[in-house]
Amino acid sequence: MPHLVLHLSLASAALLFPVLSPLWAGSETAKDGLGALGKDQAGQGGASGSAAALPFRNEVKISTAAGFRTIESNGWPEETPKFPRRGNPHTAKPQHYQFRVPVQPKAQEHPVRAGGYWWGVALNGVPFEPGTGETWQNNPQSGWRYEAATGFLDLGLDEHHAHVQPTGAYHYHALPVGLVGQLGGDGATMRLIGWAADGFPLYSGYAHKVPADPKSPLGAMKSSYRLKAGNRPAQADGPGGKYDGRFTQDFEFVPGSGDLDECNGRSGVTPEFPQGTYYYCVTAAFPFVPRLWRGEPDQSFFKNDRPPGGGPPGRGGAGAGPGAGPGLERRPPPPPVQVMDRNGDGALDADELAKAPESLLLLDQNKDGKLSGEELRPSPPPGGTGPPPGGPGPE
Repeated sequence: MPHLVLHLSLASAALLFPVLSPLWAGSETAKDGLGALGKDQAGQGGASGSAAALPFRNEVKISTAAGFRTIESNGWPEETPKFPRRGNPHTAKPQHYQFRVPVQPKAQEHPVRAGGYWWGVALNGVPFEPGTGETWQNNPQSGWRYEAATGFLDLGLDEHHAHVQPTGAYHYHALPVGLVGQLGGDGATMRLIGWAADGFPLYSGYAHKVPADPKSPLGAMKSSYRLKAGNRPAQADGPGGKYDGRFTQDFEFVPGSGDLDECNGRSGVTPEFPQGTYYYCVTAAFPFVPRLWRGEPDQSFFKNDRPPGGGPPGRGGAGAGPGAGPGLERRPPPPPVQVMDRNGDGALDADELAKAPESLLLLDQNKDGKLSGEELRPSPPPGGTGPPPGGPGPE
């Protein structure tokens, strides 16, 4: 696999990524050659105007080597985020992300759930986090977690279905509208928009109606989740009332009821993978962005703050989270082990130990060159921390 490094402005990144996507290792049918699109177009700016008019500029750097694709970015989107705003009091700030995904991801026997991770990253370097930290009556122990994109709780999502965390991290909860438009729009072709933390590709809402036939027409993909019928359980520590989509636990997975599996994905051919691959889709209805992985998420997506929550309910009960049940609930190891275990095998080999200082710096959230007790502290138990009464939540 050749080594390729690109440092792009947002405008060039939006154009180049569909060409870069065949860099999946071992793809003999991948299109090659960047042609005229290989120029660095720094300074052209994003959809909102010239870079000079923006307080910050999108920065994305992509490299492939040794079986991994690395995505480094400042997490700044194609338009200047208009925050603070009603429902979200936080100011967007550039971040320093260094995500890594395998170019040959491996599907697991069961869907994978892991708390405390970004779910994936868009082609512009902005991460996806489908779940929220807001819970019924600010009580994470209740297990009833609000949904961000169903409109029942104003979390300040902008026109791109994104908002900002207290750290200043801008992130998507549903389809990144501006990015999709910049890439050429949705519906005319399958549109690659990012990568999941396990390395499988993420597409927008349209795919071939016949998964294995690239000549079959495109159709809007329907998830296999639906609202539960009837009312929520009558319990002292629960909201009661009708299942209406207010909470993540209002939904259930019904195999075969839609086009996609419980990970909001399926196998089939795509423009970038004409021989076929497993891929995810962002759907117009719940779960919007997938909540589970088909493969193991790379440790570089671990956030070291709190579980993202918001997973579809499983066999573990109302608050069990995505796909809860035997073999699916996974607790991450302590943060230092997370970042040092570069190959994710659960052990630290000699090479990983030699690179320990470099790896541990990934935990340095405030970039002061030191690791505080807070930065070394493991993620809290599933459920996260609810918002303080009358104030903004962890989102």
